[in-house]
Amino acid sequence: MKVGVVVIGRNEGERLRRCLESALGLAEKLVYVDSGSTDGSAELARSLGAEVVELDMSVPFTAARARNAGFRRLFESASAPRYVQFIDGDCELRPGWLGRAVAFLDNHADAAMVCGRLRERFPERSIYNRLCDMEWDTPVGEAKACGGIAMVRADAFGQMQGFRPDLIAGEEPELCVRLRAAGWRIWRLDAEMAWHDAAMFRFGQWWKRSVRAGYTFAEGAHLHGDTQERHRVRESRSILAWGIAIPLSAVTGVALWGAWGCILLGLYPVQVVRLCLRGDRTLRDSCLRSLFMVLGKFPEALGLMKFVMHRMMGEKASLIEYK
Repeated sequence: MKVGVVVIGRNEGERLRRCLESALGLAEKLVYVDSGSTDGSAELARSLGAEVVELDMSVPFTAARARNAGFRRLFESASAPRYVQFIDGDCELRPGWLGRAVAFLDNHADAAMVCGRLRERFPERSIYNRLCDMEWDTPVGEAKACGGIAMVRADAFGQMQGFRPDLIAGEEPELCVRLRAAGWRIWRLDAEMAWHDAAMFRFGQWWKRSVRAGYTFAEGAHLHGDTQERHRVRESRSILAWGIAIPLSAVTGVALWGAWGCILLGLYPVQVVRLCLRGDRTLRDSCLRSLFMVLGKFPEALGLMKFVMHRMMGEKASLIEYK
């Protein structure tokens, strides 16, 4: 077997149907890993011909744990795949992607993981969906990491013993750090890979997603920040500066000098304008992204502090969900 597909999800409804149908007939084996759905997702997957793994929800759920379980199921058969495509249940594979990814991996023996262009299916429905679409538009070529929607070389994935199942997010770049340290390479192709349906319509959803990002950056720096590439150190320092240090300095300034202390807060609009002018998109999109990049430092700071508190108290992380 050359290609297996692992789909993970929970209560994705019609989005799961579209996801599974996009993979049917393209891969030699399709596995769906369900994480406690109550909407009949497991039964739907079986009816469409997918093998189903239902996770024991008495054990804390993470996407990393679900993907690892799907990978293991693929290798329970006598004919194990050479490559595995991971995809989330709220996504759809684009026509031609699997063939393009397989051809690249066949021709690049040192490549462990490859991804393409992930697009938001409905970017016009909310500014938060639009922000996701921009976030995923990363440079083509050799990359430091792929996201959770990617094709991996099974041997390389097995060599690393898969994703770290205890990570609540950010398991993909963490795996890529280990892969590259072992001599493997990561690539992003100039090809349409998948559609994603973020279904993010409320500010609160965006806020929770940003809290999770801050937690992820802090944990990534803790795990691999002392390596040569300083994984997630830059992002964590930016959060500390813009999300914690400047606000605290402003509060101190107000206490000492009154209204003059607020002058530090002027750094925020200046930063928004600076980032907007550096943007390579339309003026509207560049300004939108810049505004939310700066605003996002505050929920990210909460996520960073949450990670620090968990470390100090010896607590395990719990999933931070925005849907």
